[in-house]
Amino acid sequence: MSFTKTTLALGLAALAATTPVSATNIVASIKPIELVVKAVAGDNMNVSTIVPPGSSPHNYSMKPSQRRALEQADAIFWVGPNMETFLSRLLGGKEFAGKVLAFTESTSDDKDEHHEHGHEHHGHDHGNGDDPHVWVDPHMALEMAKAIHAKLSTLEGINTSELDTNLKDFEQNLHTAEQRIKESLNQLEGTSLFAYHSALERFAEHYELDLAGVLTLNPELSPGARHIAEVQNKLREANQPCLLTEPQFNRQWWRSITEGLNVTFSTWDPLATDIESTANGYIEFQQSIADAVLECLPK
Repeated sequence: MSFTKTTLALGLAALAATTPVSATNIVASIKPIELVVKAVAGDNMNVSTIVPPGSSPHNYSMKPSQRRALEQADAIFWVGPNMETFLSRLLGGKEFAGKVLAFTESTSDDKDEHHEHGHEHHGHDHGNGDDPHVWVDPHMALEMAKAIHAKLSTLEGINTSELDTNLKDFEQNLHTAEQRIKESLNQLEGTSLFAYHSALERFAEHYELDLAGVLTLNPELSPGARHIAEVQNKLREANQPCLLTEPQFNRQWWRSITEGLNVTFSTWDPLATDIESTANGYIEFQQSIADAVLECLPK
């Protein structure tokens, strides 16, 4: 083989390696979903997120450029109509048929409408199916990763053996992280955790933590007086109460709720704002929740 042919062959090989990457556009609704997609797709694939850091996925207003990104996407991953409500009507449209994968189902009447247009739904509504914060539970994240793998494998120009390896690595790394986190959280026995809203519930359940109370059932609204009184009583009676707040929501009213009570505070971020978007990002996200919970330990 002459030098020219070798150079050409190498050039074509390099082109083949990079083409699928730039040719595949994946859109995730929120950062934690992006992290699970990255774990499967690897760091080279083009993955973008709709809801920016610091915004709430419950009531986000999309920009025209993001609408275009959705139209140009090869695959779109989102939690489902009970989480990113602003996407429900749009992604239910015929133009997105076959491109969209939701991880939870709607609990309202628009369920049939979604299935009508040939949309995929990968359900894991375990028991308390109303809580859409599925991504904080590592077991569910693995299920999501498998569904993402299945979806990406159907796209043109995708290196499926690379996806297989990535999924396998993710499963092993997640299992290792889980064991480590479980062990570290054992120290929390005897600490009563309180969460700002239900986002923490699935994490607490998975790691068998004592979640004694949730301040608000709807983070967009301040809770009623009766609910506040109930929470205050629980805080008073709790052993080493610790309140886990979230950066996305107003802090003022819970400051007044806890005034005069001996409560430890810690902040965790269910939207993974400060986590770098890499193939290892989801593992780091899990660790960041564990670290925030460990801040509750008596100093």
